[in-house]
Amino acid sequence: MQASAPAGPAATAALPLAVFPKDSRPLPCLLLSSLLLLLLLLHLLSSPSSPPPPSPPHHIPLPVDASSAGPAPPSLAFLLTGSAGDADRLLRLLLATYHPRNLYLLLLDRAASSGDRARLARQARAGPGRANVHVVGDPGFANPRGASTLAATLHGASLLLRVGQDWDWFVHLDAGDYPLVTPDGDSSLHLFGSRQIRPIVVDPGLYLSSRTDIFYATQKRELPNAYKLFTGSSSVILSRKFIEYCIIGTDNLPRTMLMYYTNMPLPHRKYFQTVLCNSPEFNRTVVNHDLHYSKWDSSSKKEPLLLTLDDVENMTQSGVAFGTKFSMDDPVLNHIDEEILHRQQEEPAPGGWCIGVGDASPCSVSGNPDVLRPGPAAMKLAKLLAQRLTYRNFYSQQCIWD
Repeated sequence: MQASAPAGPAATAALPLAVFPKDSRPLPCLLLSSLLLLLLLLHLLSSPSSPPPPSPPHHIPLPVDASSAGPAPPSLAFLLTGSAGDADRLLRLLLATYHPRNLYLLLLDRAASSGDRARLARQARAGPGRANVHVVGDPGFANPRGASTLAATLHGASLLLRVGQDWDWFVHLDAGDYPLVTPDGDSSLHLFGSRQIRPIVVDPGLYLSSRTDIFYATQKRELPNAYKLFTGSSSVILSRKFIEYCIIGTDNLPRTMLMYYTNMPLPHRKYFQTVLCNSPEFNRTVVNHDLHYSKWDSSSKKEPLLLTLDDVENMTQSGVAFGTKFSMDDPVLNHIDEEILHRQQEEPAPGGWCIGVGDASPCSVSGNPDVLRPGPAAMKLAKLLAQRLTYRNFYSQQCIWD
């Protein structure tokens, strides 16, 4: 992420469906544990540097046993979020990111129908070995401009803490996101191993049972002097330790910032960045990149432009893990499935844990989840992360205060 300060003064799930109680242009943000970064960077550098053997005819690189080369790959906890009409997009996103080592929580907000939510739960759990996939059964509304979206993210993170004890990193993806590396390539993440501040807004999604847009109050408030405010991307990758700090920690800073950001536009692009950069424990663990490829122009200051086939070359050369924002079923997604993920329709992206080579459903035969098949995109991601973790880049780009 680039955490930077604002300018100016300014039905069938591992947990049953419905088990859970009710309860400008952004800069990217990524939160990391520096000790783990260094250890796992050494792990990467100690791996063989020679090119991989030639690929078999179906274009899946030969496996690498990660367990023999150092620490096991990390476990990622994915929060996949969407709204009305996004059930099929979330299912496709699940299949494109699926790996048995990871944990997945799918959240369709209350604007989606209960029928879509139940169907998503059934289909998400239909494949073999998907006990690591869960669906939030009783969500609230999530207005993309208000505090209810931040509340949904924190709700999802707390549920992931509850249902999984062993994951290392929290990854939040929206229905408009899509991976640009295979799930085996995502293991490269182990290398780490404004003007909208002063207005007061009210998000009715926090207290009404129907979806209503935010509205602005007539008053303004002074900027705080007890802490600095930062902004960044809503697509964050956060360490489990930091998630625990925000949700169950004893320090009151996360709760203080949550109260402050409740009545502010787009708080989900500011909250984690501000908590991180004002915490002595975490403010030296920032890498200013959200690992997303996005495209902007002067007319898209608040939201990125939709990506199409015209953007494929720039996306693949960027070396990042994800792209945003894609429209539903755009042909570029089929291209990514075929040429990058090697994913068949309605099947997970294959990897070292799939040993049914040549089968109509390769991942119906499970192998060792610690055996990885990182492809060319994963190597580009590893290079990008290594560059970001150099001493000069790492410490010169943290919590930038303009």
